[in-house]
Amino acid sequence: MCNNISTSPPLYFALGNPSKRKTVQVYCLRRRRRLTREAREKGMVGERTRMEIKNLKLYKENQSIMRENEKLREKALLLHQENQELLSQLENKYSVPSISFS
Repeated sequence: MCNNISTSPPLYFALGNPSKRKTVQVYCLRRRRRLTREAREKGMVGERTRMEIKNLKLYKENQSIMRENEKLREKALLLHQENQELLSQLENKYSVPSISFS
């Protein structure tokens, strides 16, 4: 008679539902990993966007400097040509006519 008492079924209400608890833990872990990954990716995307904007600004500044450089080069060429013309006029004005003794 006492044998029946020792072989009674386990008390399920005391243990809870382990499969449901494990599912919730896995769900929470996956959600936490997903949120961390998304936050990391957003941070990287933000950094990438910031670098792209900085790169674009530097590119535009470089283009502006190159245009200004080209304008200055053209002005320098015109000034050089004007200088050559003035030197030529000066040489013609003050050149000593050669006297030939024949």
